[in-house]
Amino acid sequence: MGLWDKLTNLLGFKKREVNILVVGLNNSGKSTVINHFKSEEEKLTEIVPTVGFNVEKFRNQNVGFTAFDMSGQGRYRDLWEHYYKDCQGVIFVVDSSDRLRLVVVREELDLLLQHPDIAGRRFPILFFANKMDLRDALSSVKIAAGLGLERILDKPWHICASNALTGEGLQEGVEWLTQQVREMFSNKR
Repeated sequence: MGLWDKLTNLLGFKKREVNILVVGLNNSGKSTVINHFKSEEEKLTEIVPTVGFNVEKFRNQNVGFTAFDMSGQGRYRDLWEHYYKDCQGVIFVVDSSDRLRLVVVREELDLLLQHPDIAGRRFPILFFANKMDLRDALSSVKIAAGLGLERILDKPWHICASNALTGEGLQEGVEWLTQQVREMFSNKR
């Protein structure tokens, strides 16, 4: 590594590229969350349910994110595991107003955490407790308790209350994720 590379690395100017998985049950708001971070020219005005997966790119603080927006429909959830090996982070979107399926969310989270391509690795997991504007939405504290997030001891995680339609809470979450990615890269040096 040359002097210029060391200097840009040290000062944090070096561009970083990471792959992140965006997962959650269907209708939780995953595509709407990712749409918020696109440039104005790239933003979609109408979001349709994801079939299979979509690949989207966005930047935050000199970190380039390639987001694999995975379908949350039951028949497509088996696709998630094919992308575990190459991801450096996860965004897990939860519909805070869907109390009935919180148990299913917890089961999917447990399957993800126990998968051999995930279990032994340390990378950040960002949870968006989405749709907080809805009347019957659970708080992010109750979502965290319902999912048993306190059990995750080997990976940094953070939960943010969010409303993907207005963007509320999204920037806070991505700032945290960006910081975690930067720390991950600096620890590899």
